[in-house]
Amino acid sequence: MNIGLRFLLELCGLFIYGYWGYQAASTPITKITLAIGIPALVAIIWGVLGSPKAPIQLTPGFRLLFEIIIFGLPIVLLMFLGKIKIAVLYGLITVINKILMFIWNQ
Repeated sequence: MNIGLRFLLELCGLFIYGYWGYQAASTPITKITLAIGIPALVAIIWGVLGSPKAPIQLTPGFRLLFEIIIFGLPIVLLMFLGKIKIAVLYGLITVINKILMFIWNQ
């Protein structure tokens, strides 16, 4: 169940990256490009370095740092957009999920 929650958090993070890209751009074509491009780039990076079956396995310390960046940046982006309550909720769920994954060795 916790792994399923982790997957939902990954999807939410990608949505937040796209939402921020859409909101940050000024022209319609740039909005669409950033809304699709940023999540795609993050998904590729996550697939190569962070996913459970990633071809490049990071050491535990680097992996934790990488996850803090990938899952923490959406919190910062939401705060920049003024979505403080959503940022706090996403952050709390993400931290609790990571703690449970550590405890259960997932």
